[in-house]
Amino acid sequence: MRRICLALPTNRACAPAISALHDEAAYAAREFGVEVHMLVLDSCEGAVLAEHAALAARLPEVPGVVVHHLGEDAQRDFLRAVIARSGAAGPDALLDLMLPAALSYGACTNRIFLVAAALGCASVHRRDSDSRYQSLDGEVVYPVHHELLSLGRPAAEAAGAVTATDLDPRHLAKPVSMVGSSFIGEMSVDIAEMQRLDPRTYQEVVGLWAPFDWPAEQKREFAADSFIGAGTEPFTADHSVLTLVDPMRVDMCNIAFHGVHEDVPLLPATDTIGSDYFLIHLVHDATLPGVLHNRNIVNFYTGERRTDAGFAAYQLRFAKFLLSMLYLNDVYAHLEQAGASLLGPDHRVRPAAVTELLWNAAKLDDGENVQRLEILDRAYRRLGGRYAAFADRLAGSRDRLLAEARTDIEEYALLTEAWPALVAAAKEQGPADGWRRGSGAVPQQPNRRP
Repeated sequence: MRRICLALPTNRACAPAISALHDEAAYAAREFGVEVHMLVLDSCEGAVLAEHAALAARLPEVPGVVVHHLGEDAQRDFLRAVIARSGAAGPDALLDLMLPAALSYGACTNRIFLVAAALGCASVHRRDSDSRYQSLDGEVVYPVHHELLSLGRPAAEAAGAVTATDLDPRHLAKPVSMVGSSFIGEMSVDIAEMQRLDPRTYQEVVGLWAPFDWPAEQKREFAADSFIGAGTEPFTADHSVLTLVDPMRVDMCNIAFHGVHEDVPLLPATDTIGSDYFLIHLVHDATLPGVLHNRNIVNFYTGERRTDAGFAAYQLRFAKFLLSMLYLNDVYAHLEQAGASLLGPDHRVRPAAVTELLWNAAKLDDGENVQRLEILDRAYRRLGGRYAAFADRLAGSRDRLLAEARTDIEEYALLTEAWPALVAAAKEQGPADGWRRGSGAVPQQPNRRP
């Protein structure tokens, strides 16, 4: 029986999202006959952690669904064992990259990847705690529907399960490595207020995400298309396309991977939005087929994001994201140039090819990032109020932020070098008995199929 991991990383109270994830898991098991390992990877503490654990334990038993709720203590024990088994150099540093003290979107998803490998899952399907599913005529429209129709199948076979095909025939023998969609509702990045206050400043700031040498008009067009997901139109009917998926059309709250997540990890940078985007680009640039569907998830902002403290924390993550793009845009450009040469004869990404590009990017002069910080400083002071106050904080952290941006890409290269050994060790390690908090028939040994 095919085994999948339907995962939700969280660091906030999100009981409704956990219950909804269980409903999606039940749908997948019932409609597709798969064994679903529903994973809640929990970085909460105290009463919230206990509430989530209790909820996971009392979720109704569903044939084919196994619930795993892992707090950070259990995650840490697992990672220590896997890192030791892998024999990788610098085990303490690797543990810090996999489970850092600060928030990391990439690191939490990397932990999902390793836990999924230990569970013997063929694919990983990720959702977020600050989103919810759409419904049509009283029926919830789950993204896992399209994911399981196509993911992992040769593209030639998957063509019969989609609405349309926009894929060069030379890619039809390759496996569908990613299935995804986007979101509707509030912007994925909490900068809508900036757009309302001063659209020109918004365009200038968001344009810092683009390659620095792009002309101004191209940056403005890019900014207009950024962070808006699929807009606001609700779901009315299914539509899916087999294609090389445009990274701008999918989001990590609504994504599934097959194979590629075992070849290359995500950027483990802390306090940096977008640190989990890399595989979306890699799948496209390596010419791996994907499916883009329209079962978009509804994005919303939690109350914490509205507070002054939440605002400052989020703006820092946004600034660090912009600084990371000096290095990542260089890597993306070279990935695009490399194309299918990134793949081995089995259509799997060659990690060494990606590692080389990361190390090369780490050598770039950071003059562009100095300019990014100068532009941010002027833009935030122009906006005034709490933006100007944040500009003071940014100015006081200038040298540290520049150094961290370079260190982040160097550490990413180190983790990517160690990744194949870590994945292999996780598969050998298998799950701990204490992980199981749900129902479903579970073989004694994990399924080792790729």
